[in-house]
Amino acid sequence: MAINTFSPSPANASGKKVEPLPKGSKVVVIGAGAFGGWTSLFLLRQHYNVTLIDAWGPGNSRSSSGDETRVIRSTYGSNEFYFNLNVRALALWNEHEQRWNKRLFQNKGVLWLCYTEKTPLVDDSIPFAEKHSMAYEKLSIQELSKRYPILNTEDLHHAYFDPFGGCLRAREACQAVHKAFLEEGGDYIQAYATPGKIENNKLTSIKLSNGQTLKADLFIFACGSWLGTIFQEVLGNTISCTRQEVYYFGVPQDQAPAYEKFPVWVDVDGKDFYYGIPGNTYRGFKVGVDERGANFHPTTGERMADTQVLAKARKFIGHRFPGLSHAPLLENRVCPYENSPDGNFIFDHHPEADNLFFLGGGSGHGFKHGPALGELVSGIISGLYPIPEHFLTWQKTV
Repeated sequence: MAINTFSPSPANASGKKVEPLPKGSKVVVIGAGAFGGWTSLFLLRQHYNVTLIDAWGPGNSRSSSGDETRVIRSTYGSNEFYFNLNVRALALWNEHEQRWNKRLFQNKGVLWLCYTEKTPLVDDSIPFAEKHSMAYEKLSIQELSKRYPILNTEDLHHAYFDPFGGCLRAREACQAVHKAFLEEGGDYIQAYATPGKIENNKLTSIKLSNGQTLKADLFIFACGSWLGTIFQEVLGNTISCTRQEVYYFGVPQDQAPAYEKFPVWVDVDGKDFYYGIPGNTYRGFKVGVDERGANFHPTTGERMADTQVLAKARKFIGHRFPGLSHAPLLENRVCPYENSPDGNFIFDHHPEADNLFFLGGGSGHGFKHGPALGELVSGIISGLYPIPEHFLTWQKTV
């Protein structure tokens, strides 16, 4: 698959310029998830002295980067910035799979199930897909039913199939990035970190739960759902954490291959946006609830299924996939979404400390962008790019 190596933030792009950090400077990154892990790795490759810190480890069950799989798709409606960012991410996922000899990306394709003739979320991305030679395939109801007979199409208008998308092995990917980071010379500490004092527009240090105090030239807090609580005064009204439920259903024994080979799918109903990732190492038919759930604390929150949310999801899955009407629930997970107000990622420095940066706002779509975002952030820190305007919109909510 030929993927463009387009950079989403060329040197002459508009945005916020950052004073370049001299090579060899000490950088501490807090959070070993998709954002922090990839950022640490690319900063290391830019010849910085990088220490990565995480309380529970890369891909841990409490993190937004945990669980087995994540969707990877370029479809973003009319938002070309994120389409391009994902194009670059696809190239980097493929490159690192070959470099590490480890399969992380499953190119199953993404099937968009559309209810009406016009579906802006998909339709408005078509010009970008064509621009990158990544065209979608439009399927009529007849074609859809013939290709995927396990699917109920009676309330759909058509579908689009994106052959370039699929899913990523999330937990394994975080650990693969972490392994590469260590092998390439990075330092890692497993501990909980809290910011120290801010003096003369600088963060002086961070304190770790193991008793250590670390000083550095630059600090990047990429701690996902914990950002809003650690920096309550700055981000408390900006970053919210919600609980998003994920279920793994058992498929019928006589139809297992049909469900195993089904593509990643998104139900574009305009409200619930159920999605699914079938066929990942035979773990079951995964169904995710993308409607924003209740507020959630990522450290102390219980990870049990909400019976009402589960009942609603069961009703939907039985409708869309009739063969799963009585499917047993094999397991459930609760994923903490770290939401920004408008779904944009956040990368900016603390208003009172120009050596302290926030990196977050994944908002349920961040994982797949990890390598492209890490590459971009390392380029910003080294002076190659400005911070894109998309990452600065959080300031309007403060």
